[in-house]
Amino acid sequence: MSSSRTGRPPVQRAARRPVAPRPPRDNPLRTLVTRARRAWDRPLTAYYVVLGGSLLITVLGLVMVYSASQITALQMSLSGSYFFRKQLLAAVIGAVLLLVASRMPVKLHRALAYPILAGAVFLMALVQVPGIGVAVNGNQNWLALGGSFQLQPSEFGKLALVLWGADLLARKQDKRLLTQWKHMLVPLVPAAFMLLGLIMLGGDMGTAIILTAILFGLLWLVGAPTRLFAGVLAVAALLGAILIRTSENRMARLACLGATEPQTGPVDCWQAVHGIYALASGGIFGSGLGASLEKWGELPEAHTDFIFAVTGEELGLAGTLSVLALFAALGYAGIRVAGRTEDPFVRYAAGGVTTWITAQAVINIGAVLGLLPIAGVPLPLFSYGGSALLPTMFAIGLLIAFAREDPAARMALAMRQPRFGRKRIGGSQRPRRWNTMRRRAPGARSSGER
Repeated sequence: MSSSRTGRPPVQRAARRPVAPRPPRDNPLRTLVTRARRAWDRPLTAYYVVLGGSLLITVLGLVMVYSASQITALQMSLSGSYFFRKQLLAAVIGAVLLLVASRMPVKLHRALAYPILAGAVFLMALVQVPGIGVAVNGNQNWLALGGSFQLQPSEFGKLALVLWGADLLARKQDKRLLTQWKHMLVPLVPAAFMLLGLIMLGGDMGTAIILTAILFGLLWLVGAPTRLFAGVLAVAALLGAILIRTSENRMARLACLGATEPQTGPVDCWQAVHGIYALASGGIFGSGLGASLEKWGELPEAHTDFIFAVTGEELGLAGTLSVLALFAALGYAGIRVAGRTEDPFVRYAAGGVTTWITAQAVINIGAVLGLLPIAGVPLPLFSYGGSALLPTMFAIGLLIAFAREDPAARMALAMRQPRFGRKRIGGSQRPRRWNTMRRRAPGARSSGER
């Protein structure tokens, strides 16, 4: 037996244990995508996205209305917060309408379809009566309500077409009549053309374009065949081309596409060009809230149709991308609500509201960017204008109500426990049961989703 130099026996070392292989690290991007998908698949995701996204757009719109309208108000010898206070009043009333619409049952929404349509048609016809209708910027589409308050009935025509069209198509689907092309078109298309005719009598082609988009959205949702869809689209395009060709104002707006100078021959493109100037001078993070230069009399309609340009100048690319992301999330949530329901009325109404808000946002932002002709439509929930804000917030309430009607969402709401409000009973803390209008689903297990 060998010994060490010191005469001591060698130390026996324990055998090394095999090292277990480390688990492979997950890709952070893949993990993030997986978590996002799981979060989006929760039952109440669409409910929270519609509610939160619309409120964020409205609040940011109030801030930008206050910033963009101060100079215009002072030039009119008014208080600097004049337009902001009117918009805030409309937002408060709209919030009440949103809450009421979100709590109304679907049957009541369907029952309101015909009264809203009749009221909208009556008011739109009343606009054309001499001495009652008021012309604004060359378009006679307003009613004077007394003082400085005016009403644009054509904005409520959008809501009327969505509700009435969805109820009409749902009843026909229940009777299995939508397999015939005449039941798809009649009386939906004639009623829509009646609303379009009343709008075009006042010269408001921008609102007519939005109404046409809602009509095509309903036809697409109901599954209209390609030939029928293309035929109606061709008729609408022909009528639109005639209306544009016969109006010098509309031809001038079309000629300003891509303009880079305020004067391009006989056509004045001042508004379109200065909207581009405002966006270009904003940079990444903007010049600061309230620091816009274009709103000092250079950019017409800075607080209404071109408020997106002032947003780009003051909040920069980050601000405009945030607004675009909110509208994209709102539109995607509306598509999810329409796609997950089995109720045909909910599907058509949710699809119509989503088409309305998305199309109007695309037309407004496209005009500010110089990609589309200036149509004179406000940015939904964002621009100044109570007549546009009130029906839009009621429509958002519709989406919220429809999102709550999803079976999985109703179960998640029924199983949701309160996070506060504990009551001492017998010396112990027990969760307090709040009296609500929600009923627990019989025999349902908690999904763990909120």
